[in-house]
Amino acid sequence: MILAANRGGGPLPYDALMIADALRHVHPARRAASPLVEGWLLELPLLGRLLVQSGAAAATVPNLRRLLTREQAVIVLPEGRQGFGRRFRGRYRLGRFTDAFARVAIEAGAPIVPVAVIGAEEAQPVLARFDAAGRLLGLPTLPLTPTLVPLPTKWTLHFGEPLHVAASYEATDAGRSEMVGRLRHQVRERLQGLVLEGLRRRRSVFLG
Repeated sequence: MILAANRGGGPLPYDALMIADALRHVHPARRAASPLVEGWLLELPLLGRLLVQSGAAAATVPNLRRLLTREQAVIVLPEGRQGFGRRFRGRYRLGRFTDAFARVAIEAGAPIVPVAVIGAEEAQPVLARFDAAGRLLGLPTLPLTPTLVPLPTKWTLHFGEPLHVAASYEATDAGRSEMVGRLRHQVRERLQGLVLEGLRRRRSVFLG
């Protein structure tokens, strides 16, 4: 199973980690899930070790295939690098999704569950981006946030209905760009709708 979530613009993937924690401790399924995160995070001295201990892996196609083969739940952030450093004025507006997760889902016949994360964009709002400085550090950009630690916003997770990929796609469709694009679009539209619904239901950034 693939859980596809929106990403906050801040530098760290709190969204994916929050989903993993909720699945293990709060969701009725009580299921472990592996977040796929930017590879550079795993190379950081302390944080990288903590991420690995939490079950995180680098966001690569081989890792996604490997985890699905083991019948593990995997958390992906389909916007990829586009979601990293998204400015606050563009909050909760999803960018273009990558093809990789959709292609692997078709190959494996893995269901995709959209998960809307509400609260992350306000926890570390990105006020500005420094692309040149980010490239020097090997990052897509260097986001400027008002605080080093996240603000105490109220987070809510909204799990949507699963897309049963195996019922609509053959494994061979993974080699057809139009079919991969179709699934990618379906997931994005479902997730964007779920995000907007979550925002509509929210009464307060800090109280939920």
